[in-house]
Amino acid sequence: MAVRQLSDTTINRIAAGEVIERPASVVKELVENAVDAGATRIEIVTATGGKSLLRITDNGAGMTKEDLQLAVRRHCTSKLPEDDLMDIRTMGFRGEALPSIGAISRLEITTRHASEPHAWKIEVEGGQNSEVEPAALNAGTRVEVKDIFFSVPARLKFLKSDRAEATAITEIIKRIALANPTIRFTLSGSDRRQLELPACTGDDADLARIGQILGAEFTKNAMEIEALREGVHLYGYAGLPTFHRANSQHQFFFVNGRPVRDKLLLGSLKAAYSDVLSRDRHPIVVLNIDLDPHQVDVNVHPAKADVRFRDGQLVRGLLIGALKNAFVQSGFRASTANTQSAINAIRPMGQGTGFNVHSGASAHTQQGHGEAAQNYSWQQSAYRPEESSSSVWSAADIPEAGIQETQLGLMEATAPYTASPVPSMGQDSAAVQGHQAYNLVDAPSADSRAHAHELPEDRESFPLGAARAQIHETYIVSQTKDGLVIVDQHAAHERLVYEQLKEDLAKRDVPRQMLLIPEIVDLPEDDVARLEERASELEEVGLVLERFGPGAIAVRETPSMLKRLNIKALVQDLADDFAEYDSSTRIREKLDLVAATMACHGSIRAGRRMRPEEMDNLLRDMEATPKSGQCNHGRPTWIELKLHDIERLFGRH
Repeated sequence: MAVRQLSDTTINRIAAGEVIERPASVVKELVENAVDAGATRIEIVTATGGKSLLRITDNGAGMTKEDLQLAVRRHCTSKLPEDDLMDIRTMGFRGEALPSIGAISRLEITTRHASEPHAWKIEVEGGQNSEVEPAALNAGTRVEVKDIFFSVPARLKFLKSDRAEATAITEIIKRIALANPTIRFTLSGSDRRQLELPACTGDDADLARIGQILGAEFTKNAMEIEALREGVHLYGYAGLPTFHRANSQHQFFFVNGRPVRDKLLLGSLKAAYSDVLSRDRHPIVVLNIDLDPHQVDVNVHPAKADVRFRDGQLVRGLLIGALKNAFVQSGFRASTANTQSAINAIRPMGQGTGFNVHSGASAHTQQGHGEAAQNYSWQQSAYRPEESSSSVWSAADIPEAGIQETQLGLMEATAPYTASPVPSMGQDSAAVQGHQAYNLVDAPSADSRAHAHELPEDRESFPLGAARAQIHETYIVSQTKDGLVIVDQHAAHERLVYEQLKEDLAKRDVPRQMLLIPEIVDLPEDDVARLEERASELEEVGLVLERFGPGAIAVRETPSMLKRLNIKALVQDLADDFAEYDSSTRIREKLDLVAATMACHGSIRAGRRMRPEEMDNLLRDMEATPKSGQCNHGRPTWIELKLHDIERLFGRH
């Protein structure tokens, strides 16, 4: 078959397949054009998930008649000065978006430049351009895209439901809006609820826009990130390790204002959170990287979501270092969401039980302490003294002897630690036995009371307060000036031991053990060369290897901490890491994993009774230890209930 030149229409449709994947791709290209045009207001309207209609209106600079004629032709752009592909300072630059959209849909562009007396309009249908005509428009540009993929109906089969496509468009708008907080975005249509993002101004514009999209809860639980190294500026916000999600949809990266989903950045983020977050949970971040355009290549993929850094290790190291430093600066801080979760968990406990905290508290505030105590239903209590001569013990069984039933009820509620009978008031022995049994059932699991070990008054001024009790030999309760703190003793001590182990590892060389018989690992020649080049670095962390022929590596020593090590798998993983990132932290991560395991087994176990001074010392160590707000698995080590939160539970407010 003879070689022939493809028609312009076919060429455009092929190009459109690379640029336009779905309606969200159209929205991305058109909104980015509006941003490049200097728009301060951008309105997006969709129908049927963007399949039948997409309309983007902006108040940007607009185009002249001549510019409009060229804009719908392939490879025509005003954004690439002097054809320098390494000096890209705009969102678009290829000149492919509009002709690609026109090749697979019915496209109409109406635009007005400040120098023109009126607006101009052009239509493109299936790649066929109409003549430019006068039109009516106050300022800016309006682009309508109808019947996407009508000229290539096979592509329609690959689109998802209207709802899924509408959701994809929303995500695109959120990402672009995060990068441009000073622009007002409005997203509406018959297929969705309206999303309106007002423009944000002032010094906190970035944080205000983040709050609009990710919610106020994130802003309360975010750490500010700021780092600069060799001309690379990293800034933004990262969620506390205890504030996380089940997927990675809330991870936003921007390179010179361009939203990206880059493997290097995502891998660096995972590495930074590796020892503070469970493997099945994902952090929430909004991070920006600004650098010289010549140091990053955004021209590696038509969608421009992937980028290539000239010095990837510089960026990776900057990102990991900045996040780890933020963890240290956050100290023992934990997510405020834990408090709300605790309140939500406590509230239902009082409903449908003998002691209804809501009704009881309400009676307390309205009628006084005595009637509140009467709301405690003894008959519905968990205790059923079948062995007693009286089937159900009640305050009514005690004859009047100068102490009212309500006073007895308050005594019982406020003094649960005693197992001795009430002083004789003439009651019969059966009632006393029932009373004794009830107190024994209600006795706490530990006997660490405030009066048993008096602590200096100023301890309550510490962030984690003064230890007052231990519950079920697992949880420490401490009192602060304006509330109380509940600490998981095992999780907290696990983090303290882990951090100490890592510090010890950093102070000395990693102990190594020599293999009686060297392990020979067969690898491709390129991988062997990469490992040989990094041999000195690997030796620093306890792995000694050398080339063994043209396609093999001999491993002679391994870190002694890594017991029962699968050497072959480790070396292969290292080779893969070097091929992708030209570096690796996998050995360090394995050492950290071993340290975490040692910390887990060497920390205070749940079920151990602690003395008050031990509990207080644990709190002080937590306050002085970085990352102590979460254990090695990402679970919170403590939660705080403010006094006003507790009062709300009892209906005082």
